[in-house]
Amino acid sequence: MKPTLLILAAGMGSRFGGLKQVEPVGPNGEAIIDYSIYDAIRAGFGKVVFIIRESFADAFKEKFDAKLKGKIEVEYVYQELHMLPDGFTLPADREKPWGTAHAILVARDVIKEPFCALNADDFYGYNAYKAMAKFLTTSKNENEYAMVGYKLKETLSEFGFVSRGICDSDAENNLRKIVETIRIVKRPNEIVSIESDGSETQLTGNEVTSMNNWGFKPSVFEKLKKRFTGFLENNIGNLKSEMYIPSVVFDMIDDNEAVAKVLEADSPWFGVTYKEDKPFVIEKLNALIARGDYPEKLWE
Repeated sequence: MKPTLLILAAGMGSRFGGLKQVEPVGPNGEAIIDYSIYDAIRAGFGKVVFIIRESFADAFKEKFDAKLKGKIEVEYVYQELHMLPDGFTLPADREKPWGTAHAILVARDVIKEPFCALNADDFYGYNAYKAMAKFLTTSKNENEYAMVGYKLKETLSEFGFVSRGICDSDAENNLRKIVETIRIVKRPNEIVSIESDGSETQLTGNEVTSMNNWGFKPSVFEKLKKRFTGFLENNIGNLKSEMYIPSVVFDMIDDNEAVAKVLEADSPWFGVTYKEDKPFVIEKLNALIARGDYPEKLWE
């Protein structure tokens, strides 16, 4: 059974200032998603599922349906704020999505096979998809998951703070701990995380970082449902609360419900967090095209 690619694209891109998921960055108007799907197809994935808001549907279908027809199976799933377990009511003032864990959870009815879940606006590189496809097609333990790790210094923006899940693994590459670090800033001679009280922690830049490239089995859905219910019980009144996948996976590991392998893939990573990142992304893609990694016209 071929694995599925689940693309998380329901976020609004508040720091970017627009629908960055379909922002053109390739020489013929390709978005980063185009490169993700292209790499997934050649790595052996058989289906792509877009998690979007219903208000994005027309823009996504216009962008992707025609070019992907006959190349890979396509599904759309809508992540809306009111999609809550029985017994919970959406707070009237809630505007922010419930987070990446909720995004994965809403896909449970269309995914019955091992799958890779990742961000729409991040470029992960072909080797990352190749490594993940190998894991998803060879791992026999239904409670064994995986993530592709990147060095922190390779994942920062020149134009503002970023949030990263910093990981610790054992000698067998089993994930032991994830620390969700919300405000990481790159300065001329240092990298620091800024705590809520304004204090700063020095980072080396070599920390292994989760960039939300995760491999799961269908067993994850029941675990997510249970934890999302608990999350709502404690946080539904907090209008900015989100349920992040790295933290949820760590909870599963801590509760002995899952193990997670940290996969190494010699792949570039770059993403669009701020509008100022876009020229850098275009430059990086053009260099990969010039090197022969991708055709100039991706879908021809």
